[in-house]
Amino acid sequence: MHDDHQSGSEYPVPDYGCRLDPTVEPSTVSEALFRAARLHHVLIGKLLRAAGLHPGQEAIMMRLWADGPQQPAALIRLLGSDAATMTRSVQRLERAGFVRRKPSPTDRRAIIIEPTQASQALRAQVEAIWPRLEELCTSGFADDERTQARALLAKIEQGLARAAEEEA
Repeated sequence: MHDDHQSGSEYPVPDYGCRLDPTVEPSTVSEALFRAARLHHVLIGKLLRAAGLHPGQEAIMMRLWADGPQQPAALIRLLGSDAATMTRSVQRLERAGFVRRKPSPTDRRAIIIEPTQASQALRAQVEAIWPRLEELCTSGFADDERTQARALLAKIEQGLARAAEEEA
């Protein structure tokens, strides 16, 4: 935790490194959400690294496994990504042997990204990560608390989505 004088504010600025002090209560919903999201990101990164992936690559693979071969533009739309990020991610997945790029049979200018046979072994690992992450996120929750958490997070998401549209 930085002291008030360093932050230039009357409120202390938490240290959002990988190691957060769980004994320090967040003072706002935004701070609690930020802290939880930060730790969630760190944890998903660790779980994905064990599978040989970086965060975001699992989403590409899950779309390809579920929907079949896709053009990069479709993946960008589906995942809310940008062209540069998608290009880098696909290149890394291709180098790892999990996807291949091939020309589109209907449009000579376009390429199609498809999962490789080698990626099928990865699929079970990736699909096992999500229940594990859920278990880690909600350990100690009763069933009604899980339901309440989902409902509250959905309300937060809706409010943030409205605000993002209004600010655009």
